[in-house]
Formats: sequence, C-alpha cells, structure tokens
Amino acid sequence: MIEIKDLTSQKLRRIAPELDPLRRGMGYSVDDLSKPQIIIESTFGDSHPGSAHLLRFVEKAVEGVNSKEGKASRFFTTDMCDGMAQGHDGINYSLVSRDMIANMIEIHAGATPFDGGIFIASCDKGVPAHLMGIGRVNIPSIMVTGGVMDAGPNLLTLEQIGAYSAMHQRGEISEEELTYYKHNACPSCGACSFMGTASSMQIMAEALGLMLPGSALMPAMCKDLDYVAQKAGEQIVLLAKMGLKPRDIVTQKSLENAVMVHAAISGSTNCLLHMPSIAHEFGLELDSDSFDRLHRGAHYLLDVRPAGKWPAQYFYYAGGVPAIMEEIKDKLHLDVLTVTGKTLGENLEDLKKNGYYDRCYSYLKKVGCKKEDIIKPFLNPIGVNGTVAILKGNLAPEGAVVKHSAVPKEMHKAVLSAKPYDSEEEAIAAIINKKIKPGDAVIIRFEGPKGSGMPEMFYTTEAISSDPELAKSIALITDGRFSGASKGPAIGHVSPEAAEGGPIAFIMENDLIEIDIDNRVLQIIGINGIRCSKEEVDAELLNRKEKWIPKDSKYQSGVLSIYAKHAVSPMKGGYME
Repeated sequence: MIEIKDLTSQKLRRIAPELDPLRRGMGYSVDDLSKPQIIIESTFGDSHPGSAHLLRFVEKAVEGVNSKEGKASRFFTTDMCDGMAQGHDGINYSLVSRDMIANMIEIHAGATPFDGGIFIASCDKGVPAHLMGIGRVNIPSIMVTGGVMDAGPNLLTLEQIGAYSAMHQRGEISEEELTYYKHNACPSCGACSFMGTASSMQIMAEALGLMLPGSALMPAMCKDLDYVAQKAGEQIVLLAKMGLKPRDIVTQKSLENAVMVHAAISGSTNCLLHMPSIAHEFGLELDSDSFDRLHRGAHYLLDVRPAGKWPAQYFYYAGGVPAIMEEIKDKLHLDVLTVTGKTLGENLEDLKKNGYYDRCYSYLKKVGCKKEDIIKPFLNPIGVNGTVAILKGNLAPEGAVVKHSAVPKEMHKAVLSAKPYDSEEEAIAAIINKKIKPGDAVIIRFEGPKGSGMPEMFYTTEAISSDPELAKSIALITDGRFSGASKGPAIGHVSPEAAEGGPIAFIMENDLIEIDIDNRVLQIIGINGIRCSKEEVDAELLNRKEKWIPKDSKYQSGVLSIYAKHAVSPMKGGYME
C-alpha cells in the first residue's frame, strides 16, 4: 500500500497552487484537501428509467468514500434511451452517445486530479461508455450498475411492446389492449427487464472484474444495491491507496472470461460492438473472430427473455454472475485480478461462505422458482454451441453478426431472394403492408456508423418475429444493428457497410443470398434470381461497384457528421478513431 502523500492528487497540489483555494471555495475543509480524491461519475438524469434513480447510488458511494477518509466529488453526464429514441431519427444518436460519454469521462477525470473513481450507469450506452472511459483514464476504478427494473403484471416486459405494436397495426389486438401493455411494461426504474444490451453489459462489467462480486443486474429497487454502492465507495479508497488500476485487472484473460459468460447468458449482439471498443481503450484487442471461436462449443444456460422465459430480475434471484461462473468454472481463467484485490477464483470461494447465495435464493423462493429454472446446469444446457456466430462471404468480407440461438432452425441454412431498401422506414413499410413474402431477404443498408450513426432495427425485427409465417421464412440483413431485445432471423453489422462501398450497397432486387449459419457463410450466389458461379458473381459485383455513385452523407454538420468521418467498421466496434 502506498502513502497518501504519493497519490496523484497530492503531487498535483504542489504543482497547481490554485487547487486548494478553489476546492475550499466549494466547501472543502482543510483536512479534505489531503485525502484521496475520488470522482463519482454517473449517468444520473431525468432521461429514462435506467438513469433517473442513480443519484441514490451516487450518494451511497459518496458516504462510503467519506467514511474511509476519502473525499468524493460528483460528476454527471447523462445518457439517452434507445427505447425513447425508437421510430424517429433520435436513434441515430445512440451509438455516438457512447463515445461522447466516454470523452466526457476522460475530460472530467483528466482535467482535475483524482486518485480513483466510482462509475455508475445502467443502460445500453452508459455502461459501455463508462467501461471505455475507465480503460482510457486508468485510475483505480469500480463500476456500480443501477440494476434492472421489475417486470409488470403477468411478467410483462418492455421488449414485448414492439411485437404488440406490430400486432395492433395488423389488426390482431385492439387499441385498448395495446394501451394497457404500454402503460404497465415499465413499473419501476432500472434497466429493461430482459437480456438486452443494458443487462448484458452490466454482466460484462462484472465478468471483466470491475465490479464487486455478485453486484451486476440486481433489482434496481432492492436495498442490496444501496449496500453495494456504499461498499464500492469504501473499497475504492483502498484501491486508490494500493494503486491497483483497471489495466491491471482487464487483461486478455478477463476479456475471454467475459465472452464465455456472454455465451452462457445469450448476451446481446451489441456486445460485439461494445466489447471490442472497451478492449481498444485498454490497449487490448478482442476481434469478432475471437467471439466466434469462444462461442463454439460454449454452453448456453440462462432461460431469460427475449430468448428465454423469465424476466431479467430473476437472474439475481438465481445467483447472478457468480452462479453462471460456477457452472462454467472449468472454462474460465480463475487467476485474473478483480476490484476486490483478490482473484476471481478467490471471490467465488468467498461468496459461498458469506451468505450471498442465501440472500439471492430468499428472493427466488418468493417467486416460486428453483435456481435450475433460471440458470440451467452445465450438463443440462439450453444449447451447446454458444449463441452468436460471425458470418463471412462476398456479402460481408469483414463479417456480420447473428444470434443463432434466436434464429428458427428453418433459417439456419437458406437461399433467399434479396429485397433491398436504403432505409429502415422503407423496409418496415414493406413488411407491414405484406410486400415481403416467404423466401425473401430484407436488406436494409446505409444504416451503419458512417451511413446514419448505426441505429438499431428494433421495429423491423419485431414486425418480422411477431409474424409467424415470416419469422420462419425470411431473413433481415443489415449494416445497422439490432436491439438487444431482438429475436428471429436477423443478421447485422454487415461490414464493410454500404456507405463505405461494401458489397451490401450493390445488391439488387432478386439477387440470391445464401445463409449457412453452421458453416458461418453469408454470400451472394445468384444474380436476378439465377444461380451463378463465384466468378460470375464477383464480376457482376465489380461492374456494379464501378457504376456506383456514393450517397452524400446524411449529416453535414453536428456530432453525427463527426461520427461519420471517424467511426471504424461495425466489426471493430464502431468507435471513433
């Protein structure tokens, strides 16, 4: 353990004499000036249910820091909600908001000297943004996630609303029924109660070793989470004095642990955008091929929506991340360090002795479930080949992502007729108006990072998956992305994207598209409905490329213009270089 005088904040006090008087001006005592300085960064704001409650945990973290003779300072950069941004161009700001929040964390932690930080967020972009920021600033850090909301009546959860909306548009349910569902799907604060991007990334934060053990995806309203926030505040003062930094914790081994957990929980495909971006900020690399390699043969264990039966709040009841890790223990690197100062293996042993599982199972008993209802035993898994795959071919030379565990078996190997659209709006209109028929491949392009900010295609996937005929007979292929709640025959992140002149830009009506998930293939095998040789297809694509006129960027000013200029490929994470 190092002396307080060696802390960064104390060194910089000697360099910058203005620090002391400026801090005194906002109420610091003289004693406060010499304490370890801890930044409490969060996405708190009245922006959506995932962030509106976070001030509660900020204040608990402040209490924890101050109780251990540290001095906490609160900073805020709130996030946006993908759900609130659906159906209009607001969703185009979603992915870039991740990078902007990470930038603000860098600014906050870099412009003022801090010895450690607590980082608090709940949702799709807030959690990965904070993890990226943690890797970038590399001061002793602990992540606290804001948990998951309760399910509504009859276990109603938000990801069902898209399907109900599509059913209403088709005249299958009444306006009154849809209104009831809309008014009761989100009964509390917290991340949405399914294994979408928010829930998946909370779990990834713990799997990386950056959270206190067992604290990811707790019910947002339970008192256990208040305790976690306070303990994190206490622990960060110790880490600051120890000098244990995030880059000592997040290594290639801990990245692999996270991917193995991702496979076991059937995590969101958006993790394939966020995890490579997080790795990049830690000076590491996690490419899409590594996801594919680690998912092959991995056991999928978690029976939680959207792929499974139960709402995400039940995950904690069944033991949370530690319970998943116990099932796949033989596949993990147990010697990696964590924010406890101990190894992952030591943490797992401690949890068996300190009452953690008894506390979790007390909630499970109240809802009448057994652990095995939620988290299947390793030897009795839901699936044995992971949950995502990376497809490649002349349509996606750099790759594309599919959550194969959510794809009907009928669509794992298929040849389909292309129906290309240059925006999601055109595509969803064609689906709702019954212009898409069995055997079609709906192509949505110019929706990648450089095209329009890489919005998610949530309404399109819901329109398809809620139609029993189309869900088992067509595919959606896009250079955009999907909601973490999406299910059904959806292939995204096609790279290179259309705006960069990727092959997806050159597809024409009735070209034949082959999908072969088991063999990881996505390719064009025919022109205008006629099968062709590989050489003939390549020649036709080259001819089309030579005649292609690139589209002007959708955004000529503002942050999306900046993002379009600097975003890397979706398969690299879509971060800004």
